[in-house]
Amino acid sequence: QVQLVESGGGLVQPGGSLRLSCAASGSIFSRSAMGWYRQAPGQQRDLVATITSAGSTNYADSVKGRFTISRDNAKNTVYLQMNSLRPEDTAVYYCNYRYTRTYWGQGTQVTVSS
Repeated sequence: QVQLVESGGGLVQPGGSLRLSCAASGSIFSRSAMGWYRQAPGQQRDLVATITSAGSTNYADSVKGRFTISRDNAKNTVYLQMNSLRPEDTAVYYCNYRYTRTYWGQGTQVTVSS
């Protein structure tokens, strides 16, 4: 069983920054693909960014150049650095772990508002 615990969400003004963290326990973290997804009210859950076990990254077009996904295998943690935040980035952000099975975190709220 893999447990994912997200942190770092909150309220930020447009143009501001946040860094999300997702700590994984009970996992073979270094072999996993990790990702961040988000879901706004009334919307489907969409991919934000992914990172493979080798460190290759992929981003949604809407966040390219603003968000950066990274991982620290020594800490079993994946990060999402979010810069130049916009109101449309407001959503619950979920961490995703994929190896032999897929697991989701509980989500962390990000609100971008003045």
